[in-house]
Amino acid sequence: MLKLTKIALGGGCHWCTEAVFQSLKGVEKVEQGYVASIGENKTFSEAVIVHFNPEEIELRVLIEIHLYTHKSTSNHSMRGKYRSAVYTFSKEQENDSKVIIESFQKDFNGEIITKVFPFQSFKASRESIQNYYHKNPNKPFCETFINPKLKLLLKQFSKHINSEKLNHLV
Repeated sequence: MLKLTKIALGGGCHWCTEAVFQSLKGVEKVEQGYVASIGENKTFSEAVIVHFNPEEIELRVLIEIHLYTHKSTSNHSMRGKYRSAVYTFSKEQENDSKVIIESFQKDFNGEIITKVFPFQSFKASRESIQNYYHKNPNKPFCETFINPKLKLLLKQFSKHINSEKLNHLV
């Protein structure tokens, strides 16, 4: 029986984040919506919950891809709506995520601002915008913002790509 793990990721538009993680081997499901944590981060921010098989794709790889496919070193004015975060479902996952992010700092010019927070709650996006990229690949938003992220995936993370989901970009 397939044993899935989940992690929630936020950083940019959830349409973009959803498309990136839907394109990976080992990712079984991506829920697009809004995630809240606790304390000062209890407000909802755009994010996805990624359900994955850790035997096919490791948490380390998912976090690395996340760091490269959103502005993980930019503390811009939209961070309330687009919190740069990894939301964890256990203390072990929280500790692992912090170590993983720290290990990638040397690969980035600026300071990684992505924070690790405990997952608290989730609100799904309305049905009409879920699976946005796969419903609308030729829309200007997708061509302008999502395709460059998917091309980066193809270039830097090709062994983790489910090519059936990105065959139109190859």
